Amino acid sequence: MTVHTVAVPEGNPVFGQTTSAFASFGYSAAVRAHGLLFIAGTIGRRVDGTIPDTIEEQTEIAVRKIEEILRLENLDTSALVDVTSYHVDIRRHLPGFVEAKQRLVKAPYPTWTIIGVSGLASPGLLVEIRATAAYPDASR
Repeated sequence: MTVHTVAVPEGNPVFGQTTSAFASFGYSAAVRAHGLLFIAGTIGRRVDGTIPDTIEEQTEIAVRKIEEILRLENLDTSALVDVTSYHVDIRRHLPGFVEAKQRLVKAPYPTWTIIGVSGLASPGLLVEIRATAAYPDASR
């Protein structure tokens, strides 16, 4: 089995200072195996490391990070096959999340599971999104 780690280069304009989290927490942004790209949970932390107050902005940043990882692998959001999002205070924030998601994610839609959680890695984080994409050439 061939496994390929996808690295986000330091200084990436979408991730900014947040690329340090990969080494700090010991994980990869994404891993390619068996024709699939497994994208680690992404959060809505700005390039300078600050956390926006709104679910809409956090959702947009997290989705943009997923788009950037896809771009690094010559894919786009049409390659997404499965997405899971984790939400703090889901009842309060779900409407804003859905509004941002509908604006950012277009057909063909992946499967999507939405889970409410009591908290995420840092205070102020409201959403974390992980995803799996499929390569058009399954031999990768």
